[in-house]
Amino acid sequence: MTKRSKTPQDTDALKTLTHPAVDSAPSSAEPKPSKTLEKQEVIQTTAVTPQATVSTPKSPAPAPQPVAATQAKTEAYSALDDEHLKIANARHHDPFSLLGRHPKNGGVEVKVFMPYAESVQFSHNGKALERIAGSDFFVYHAKEDDLPAHYRLTWKDKNGYSHENFDAYDFGTQTPEFDLHLFGEGKHWHVYQKLGAHLHQVDGVSGVQFAVWAPNAGRVSVVGDFNRWDGRCHPMRSLGGSGVWEIFIPDLKAGSLYKFEILNRNSNEILVKSDPYGQYFEFRPNTSSIVIKEKSYQWKDHQWMMQRANHNWLHEPMAIYEVHLGSWRRDNQGNFLSYRQLAVQLVDYVKQLGFTHIELLPITEHPLDLSWGYQTTGYFAPTSRHGSPDDFRFFVDTCHQNDIGIILDWVPAHFPKDSFALARFDGSALYEHEDPRKGEHRDWGTLIYNYGRNEVKNFLLASAIYWLEEFHLDGLRVDAVASMLYLDYSREQNDWIPNMYGGNENLEAIDFLRELNAVTHQQHPGTVIMAEESTAWPQVTRPTWAGGLGFSMKWNMGWMHDILSYMSKDPIHRMHHHDQLTFGLLYAFTENFVLPFSHDEVVHGKGALVNKMPGDEWQRFANLRLLFTFMFTYPGKKLLFMGCEFGQGTEWSVSRALDWYVLDYAHHRGLQTLVKDLNHLYKTHPALFKHDFEHHGFEWIDCHDIQQSIISYRRKSEMEDLIIVLNFTPMPREHYRIGVPTEGLYSEIFNSDSHYYDGSNKGNAAVASEPIPWMNLPHSVTLTLPPLGALILKQ
Repeated sequence: MTKRSKTPQDTDALKTLTHPAVDSAPSSAEPKPSKTLEKQEVIQTTAVTPQATVSTPKSPAPAPQPVAATQAKTEAYSALDDEHLKIANARHHDPFSLLGRHPKNGGVEVKVFMPYAESVQFSHNGKALERIAGSDFFVYHAKEDDLPAHYRLTWKDKNGYSHENFDAYDFGTQTPEFDLHLFGEGKHWHVYQKLGAHLHQVDGVSGVQFAVWAPNAGRVSVVGDFNRWDGRCHPMRSLGGSGVWEIFIPDLKAGSLYKFEILNRNSNEILVKSDPYGQYFEFRPNTSSIVIKEKSYQWKDHQWMMQRANHNWLHEPMAIYEVHLGSWRRDNQGNFLSYRQLAVQLVDYVKQLGFTHIELLPITEHPLDLSWGYQTTGYFAPTSRHGSPDDFRFFVDTCHQNDIGIILDWVPAHFPKDSFALARFDGSALYEHEDPRKGEHRDWGTLIYNYGRNEVKNFLLASAIYWLEEFHLDGLRVDAVASMLYLDYSREQNDWIPNMYGGNENLEAIDFLRELNAVTHQQHPGTVIMAEESTAWPQVTRPTWAGGLGFSMKWNMGWMHDILSYMSKDPIHRMHHHDQLTFGLLYAFTENFVLPFSHDEVVHGKGALVNKMPGDEWQRFANLRLLFTFMFTYPGKKLLFMGCEFGQGTEWSVSRALDWYVLDYAHHRGLQTLVKDLNHLYKTHPALFKHDFEHHGFEWIDCHDIQQSIISYRRKSEMEDLIIVLNFTPMPREHYRIGVPTEGLYSEIFNSDSHYYDGSNKGNAAVASEPIPWMNLPHSVTLTLPPLGALILKQ
C-alpha cells in the first residue's frame, strides 16, 4: 500500500455560521449567501497561478445553518402562502412550479423572485412587473401572445444599477430521462457530459446548464460570482427519484466561479460544495469550480491513437518514468512549471533518456500539496497548479507526438474529509458508507467509497473514462487496490464488518474493479490499467471472464522489497540472503508484473535510493548501477521514480525541485548515462521485453553460486538470446566460467562497470566458447566479472 501523508485539510478554513435576513442590497464587493443567512463577505484576493498573477474572488464559506428571519421580514411575508415562503427562505424543492411563466385565467402569469431588485420590467416592451407588497416577488399577468418565446428582464438593483438577463425559470427540463435512467443503473459512462456545469443553448439562448446528484437535499442552489453567492437567487429543480437537481442559467459564460448550496431535508443543515463533476477549479487554497469553455482543442496525435488501438503492449517494451509534476523542476522563482512548459522540458528529457511512458502522480485536483495528489477532490479536473484543461491536453498531445505514452495515477480507493468536497455531500453519507467500520480509513483520515451504490460506482467509472477519452491518456495506475479488496484492511479484529458470506473480501469493490477493467478495455482498446496491489490476491491480471480482476498489469511489490532488502546488505553478508535474488522467479509469471522503484521508496525517512546501497561512494553508485541493470534484464515492465535515474542523494520532497545540480559530478552523470543506455538496450533487444510475462522468455544458467553472490540467466525471444551475469560483491572475478547454449563468439553489449558510467572499466573483449559442458549447457565461456558489476552478452 502506498504510504503517504493522508491528513485531510479543510482548505476553506471557514466555519459554520448562522445568518439573519438582509433587507438592503450589498455592493458588488459583498456577495451574500441565502436570505436566511448572515452576511458573508467575499473579498478580492490575489491567486498566484503557474503562469500569471490574477485577481479572483475567494471561495465562499461552507454551509451556514438557517435561522428564523427578522421579525420585520416575517411580518412583511405573513401575507405569502407556504409555497412563496419556501422560495423566499430558500427551502423549495421545485421553484419552477411557482416561478417563471404559468397559465392563469386564460392567459399567463410571470412571477420572479429577485432579492436585490428595486424594480423589474420586460425588456421587449418595457412593461413593469408588480412587486408583491413587502416581498421580493414580482408578478405580471399577460396574454400568451404578449410574450416572446423566452423573455428578457431589465431590472434595477437597490443601488440604482441596471441589469438585463433572461429568466432562468422560463426554461424547461434539460436532462433527458434516458440519461437519468442510465445513471441510476450505474451504466452511464459519459455522465460527466450531463452532470456538472456545461455551456448550453436552449432555443438559441446561450447559458450554462448545471446538474448535481444530491438525493437527500431539500433544496439545492447554484451560487457563484454571478449571483453574489446567494442561494436564494438560483434554486434548482428536483428531477424526482433520480436524486438529480438541475437548472439552466441563461447569459452565463465560461470562467464563472460556482458552487452548490445544499439544504439537507432532514437536518436543515446548509452545505456549500464544489462540483463533484467540476472540470476546472480555482488555484488552491480557493476551491470554487469554474465553468469551462467549449472543447476546441485540436489534437495532433491521430497516428499515435490509431496505433494504440492495435497495440500489443504485452509483447512491447514499457519503461516508465514516474513523475510528480510539482517537484520535478520549477522555474527560477520556485513556481510550478505550466503544462506547456513541461511539454517542452519534461518531454525533451524523457525522450533523451529513452523512457517509453510517463506516469504522473495524481494531477486530479487536490487542495493539499503534501498529499502528493492522493487526496483528490476533483475527479474530472486537471489541477490548476499547472494551467487549464486545454494546457494539459497540449502536454499529452506533445508526449504522443514524441512517441511517449501517459499514465495517470488514479485514486478510487478513498477521498478526503474536506468539508467543501465529497464528504457528506448532501448532509448524508452519500459517496461514503455511514458506518465508519466500512466508510473510513482511520489511519489515513479519509473516507471509503460506497461501491455498492450505483451512482457512486458510476461516478468513478465515468471518471476513468473521462481521463482516457477527453485527455487521450494511455492508462491508469489504480492506487491502493489492496485497501479496496479487503474489508479488514489495516483494521483491528472488531473494527470491520464481514461480507454476506462471513469473509473479509469486499465483494462490492471486487465487482467495481472488474467492471472498471472491462469497461475501459472495451471503450478504449490499447490502454492499460495497472494495480498497486501488495498482497497475494490471485489473478489480479487475469481476464474477468476467467475469474480474475481484469487488470492489465500489477506492481511487483514483493520483488521490489526483496531486492532492496538484499541490496541494502553489506556484500560480505549477501551470501546468507541469496534467496532474495532468486525467490521472485517462482511467481514471476503468475501475473503481468511491473517492477517498481517508485516514489514510495524515497519518502518518509526511507532516504534516497542511492543511500540504501552499502559501502563508500563508489560502491554505492556501483551497487545502484548493478541494481538498475538487474531490473532492466529481469522479466517485467520497468518503472523508475524521478531523481533515481541520476542518483539524487536526498529524500524526495514535494515542496522543492529535484537536486539537478548533482549532475555536475561524475558519479551522477555516469548513472544517468547508464539508465539512458539501458533504456535503449531494452527497447532494441526483443529478448528483454518480448516474453516479459511468459516463462519461456527466461532461463536460469546458474542461480546457485551463493558463496560468490553471482547469478546468471538467459533472456530469450524468437530472434535472439542474451546472457546476463551479475556479480553482487566488490571482488572482481577472473576466469569465471558459465555455460552457453551454442558454440560461437560472445561479445559484451553492455557492462555496468564501463568508464562511461564512472566505473572501473573492468570487462571482456569478445570471448570464444569452448566445447566444455557447464551448468547443463553444451558449451561454456570464461569471463572477467567486474566488481559490483553486470554484463550482458550476445553471440
